[in-house]
Amino acid sequence: MRVIAGEARGRRLLEPKDMSVRPTTDMVKEAAFSILQFDLAGRRVLDLFAGTGQLGIEALSRGAAECVFVDSSPASLTLVRKNLEICHMQGTVIQRNALDYLENCGKFDVILLDPPYHQGLYHPVLSAIFRFDILTDGGIILVESMRNEPMPEAAPPYRLARAYHYGKISLTAYKKNISI
Repeated sequence: MRVIAGEARGRRLLEPKDMSVRPTTDMVKEAAFSILQFDLAGRRVLDLFAGTGQLGIEALSRGAAECVFVDSSPASLTLVRKNLEICHMQGTVIQRNALDYLENCGKFDVILLDPPYHQGLYHPVLSAIFRFDILTDGGIILVESMRNEPMPEAAPPYRLARAYHYGKISLTAYKKNISI
């Protein structure tokens, strides 16, 4: 597992010793950041279900101004902190249940959502994001899931922008319409 591009390009990140965290493959990560390439510079990013922190670190490496890493696992957050240190980067690291965190977290320009597969978290988490309206106008939510996992419809002013498929994995992009 490595940082693909930007300031920390090529740095090797620490991985969990067991399979308690499923890191995003380099192929899917590259695809995700191709989708986000024009939405990162100077932006505030949320890496929800941070795991090792690799998605948020990739965003920081590519020019995001700030990243908040949220995970409920102390072991995962230890990895996030160590990986930030390896990359000489800073981020806000928060141990909290994702749904609880979303209630009062402020606004983000980009939300990276990669919850554990097969735990039924996509619908409640996306519903909470839509309900609490934590995405800035024109912002994007990028969700990694199994290809056969149905994604919820978006609630206005949010919309499902596009789904991309990479073997067994899907990346689903939601956007928030700009208010006039």
